[in-house]
Amino acid sequence: MRAIISVVGKDTFGILAKVSSVCFENRANVVDVNQSILQDMFVMVMMLDISDADCDFLRLKGDLEALGTQLGMQINIMHEDIFNSMHRI
Repeated sequence: MRAIISVVGKDTFGILAKVSSVCFENRANVVDVNQSILQDMFVMVMMLDISDADCDFLRLKGDLEALGTQLGMQINIMHEDIFNSMHRI
């Protein structure tokens, strides 16, 4: 099972490390990352393998949303099935 994380907000030091740490703490493996900085805005999309996660999806979502609040950023996660359904023509 996979999940997609999106992160958007003002660029600051250590965003990738902090998001990755939350994933690591929940045993969600980062399999791909795409990030860019648009003027002073940080934008990142991350794909996770959550097959071996030691928490339920809602806990991981809550941990990431809490980090987003702490950083003043918008961090969202959705299951790959939902992501694919939303982007199907």
